[in-house]
Amino acid sequence: MENIATNIERLYEKAENYTKTSLELVKLKAIDKMSEIISSLAVVISIACIIAMFSLFLNIAVALWIGNKLNDYAAGFLIVSGFYLVAGIVVYMFRREWIKKPIDDLIVGKLLEDKEEKITNLN
Repeated sequence: MENIATNIERLYEKAENYTKTSLELVKLKAIDKMSEIISSLAVVISIACIIAMFSLFLNIAVALWIGNKLNDYAAGFLIVSGFYLVAGIVVYMFRREWIKKPIDDLIVGKLLEDKEEKITNLN
């Protein structure tokens, strides 16, 4: 009888250790995925900032060039601003398809990356 109690106690301890280890593994995998997603978004944001700075100076140059051709610098800046107003309206109209969906797909793709690898390894 004592032997059975000892075996049950050891089994309980092993089950408890297994549960703790499994929970820790899930936490570590979640941390890994979140860090991967955040680093991917950081790269995208960094590139976007560089492109934004390039675009800013290019737009100032274009506005000054148009203003020089029209002999009215304010008109050059108004024309460039009008272009961005139209572009902003178009982007707003298609924001779900052009911005939200690709970002959602990126995040979900990163989260499901391991599951796809496991499925392909099973086949």
